[in-house]
Amino acid sequence: MIPAYNEEKTIGKVVEECKANLPNALILVVDDGSTDKTGEIAGKHGAKVLRHEVNKGKGEALKTGLEYFRRRGFDFVGVIDADLQYSARDLKKIFSALKYSDVVMGCRYFSHIPFRHRLGNFVWRTAFNFLFGTGFRDTNCGLLGFSQRALREIKNIHGGYIVENSILAEAVEKNMKVTQVPVRVRYHATSSLARGTRIVLGVLLFILKEGLKYRFRKLFSKFSG
Repeated sequence: MIPAYNEEKTIGKVVEECKANLPNALILVVDDGSTDKTGEIAGKHGAKVLRHEVNKGKGEALKTGLEYFRRRGFDFVGVIDADLQYSARDLKKIFSALKYSDVVMGCRYFSHIPFRHRLGNFVWRTAFNFLFGTGFRDTNCGLLGFSQRALREIKNIHGGYIVENSILAEAVEKNMKVTQVPVRVRYHATSSLARGTRIVLGVLLFILKEGLKYRFRKLFSKFSG
């Protein structure tokens, strides 16, 4: 599945890479209200296209796509971004790990990531692991995989840069097996310092809120049980 918004320059190549690496897979593009030719180009390259009439955000695009696969009884679903940030070749690793996992998330080679991105991810990862008692090496990678169980049970998907943390938080809450596999990543642009700071703080606040709620629920369960 490929959630996409105004990615007409790259969507065709992403679809073709997915087809080349996963020739038997259904390639689904969720066009999240694009104002360009994203959906049209994806369809011409052989993808099944679902369209939001207005832009709702990546989280809602994921929900739409996951619901499509859920209703049709798919065993596994892989997710890749539409901007060529990730390589479709790494989806093979995602699907291999799904044979023994509920959720699979890529783990990026951080030596290839700009310093500001590394710093932000360090803050998020450290906070998440501390509050949820986990040891994830990456908590914000957009290359993902869902098992049939995860398709059924993961519902609380948020938008923006919170997407991946919200998925991991629910997976941990529901005692799902989460596996990470190393993946490549390419960054095409770096956010301004002001925008980057807002993003880091916004995701951190979400992690703190959900992590503290998780800890309180665990503590209550321990004493009430």
